[in-house]
Amino acid sequence: MDPVSLKNFKITSSTDLSVLPTRLDIDKKDAKKHLKVTRKALAKLQEKLYAYGKYSVLVCIQGMDTAGKDSLIRELFNRFNASGIQVHSFKVPSDKERKHDYLWRHYIALPQNGMFTVFNRTYYENVLVSRVHPEIILQENLPHIETVEDIDSDFWEDRYEQIRNFEKHISQNGTIIFKFYLHLSKEEQKKRLLRRLDKPKHNWKFSPNDVIERQYWEEYQKYYQEAINKTSTEYAPWYVIPADCKQTARALVASILLKRLRMFSDIQKPELSKKHIEELKRYRIKLKEEK
Repeated sequence: MDPVSLKNFKITSSTDLSVLPTRLDIDKKDAKKHLKVTRKALAKLQEKLYAYGKYSVLVCIQGMDTAGKDSLIRELFNRFNASGIQVHSFKVPSDKERKHDYLWRHYIALPQNGMFTVFNRTYYENVLVSRVHPEIILQENLPHIETVEDIDSDFWEDRYEQIRNFEKHISQNGTIIFKFYLHLSKEEQKKRLLRRLDKPKHNWKFSPNDVIERQYWEEYQKYYQEAINKTSTEYAPWYVIPADCKQTARALVASILLKRLRMFSDIQKPELSKKHIEELKRYRIKLKEEK
């Protein structure tokens, strides 16, 4: 795998999802090998990030049902120190969460300095699922929104602006943001849904809602494309990852994380002062002289 080609996945201008590939011609064994090496390097970088303590990392993962979000997280971060990473899977908002604005539950889940946090589905659901099913917005009890007809194009433009401002704010305060869209084909999703139905050991993964939402495939593609184009910025870029092959998707995400994080050359373990080094020497001698 050529790391230079990773720039092809970053969205820097308006894009059309329908022309972007959902599969790459990369050998699965090569992808697995690449992931093994890269995640080891990421784990070492995590240690530096924790020691440096001035940055945090937020990894946002979006994609259609069966795109491979859960397995990507499991395989990508399994070498990390568990105390340095948190994963949040956002489901339907609770009653308490509905009493706050839609970004609140995400804001309180942000990583502290030195930490990695992964959002499995994100605040973008509020311009994706809510866009396909606008009646969800009515549950937010917003002023001046009484019916679905009150939710006009200006409402969605305001929401995109709110998200951009949110990401700019946390970026300026030390959070390094990655946003990955796992670009799955409709044909591959059908195969994966059938696999969940055909193999008893995978039956538990199947949800009837996955088939129901599949009916809105084209709408979801339209709104994913709009959200990506409206909110891919230099401080919070979107990366569109071909996801028909899970092994390739994992290797690409790992490579992008490592390559971009290495650009932050200041992320290093702190250098010890001469005084501190001398103190360590004394403690070493003291311990060795113990009887």
